[in-house]
Amino acid sequence: MIKNKTISQLISEFSKLPGIGRKTAERLAYYIIKEKKEDARKLAEAIVKVKDKIGFCKICFNYAENDVCDICSDPSRDKKTICVVEEPRDIWAFENAGSYGGLYHVLLGVISPLDGVGPDDIKIRELLRRLESGEVEEVIIATSPTVEGDATAIYLSKIIKPLGIKVTRIASGLPAGGEIEYADSITLIKAIQGRRPI
Repeated sequence: MIKNKTISQLISEFSKLPGIGRKTAERLAYYIIKEKKEDARKLAEAIVKVKDKIGFCKICFNYAENDVCDICSDPSRDKKTICVVEEPRDIWAFENAGSYGGLYHVLLGVISPLDGVGPDDIKIRELLRRLESGEVEEVIIATSPTVEGDATAIYLSKIIKPLGIKVTRIASGLPAGGEIEYADSITLIKAIQGRRPI
């Protein structure tokens, strides 16, 4: 079978995306070919724009177009509570659920000795700096209920509790080993409402 190099390259690029196998990559490539050139251009421009304009918030490490994200700069947010998550996409899950009105802190990973990731490799120091202000009364640890997520939660609890700050963990309405980003809104609402001290 003769393969078109241009199409093969597009299929190859799509197949690099998470959760996209060869067949799905082919479907996406042929979909793009059938679409109007202007629609394909808009998609390409959106991808380049997000790579050019999106960085990390200098306070919480959420995705942001400016130095400070929209959540950190929102005066209506509860400044006494910080919800600690693994990745920026976890913030989107909580925000879409509409169950939480405080601030966030993104670790950009979890402690995972098998993968060579220790406490110094994620944004724990930056979290501790935020807690020095004395304004924060509660830290909600919302790492995923995986071995690494639980280990990270325990580690954070041990270093934050001595600061006199209440430390809670989201309730386990989430399946063990599950990822927060895939949880539905009701589960996340229950998880925040049912948080417990750790």
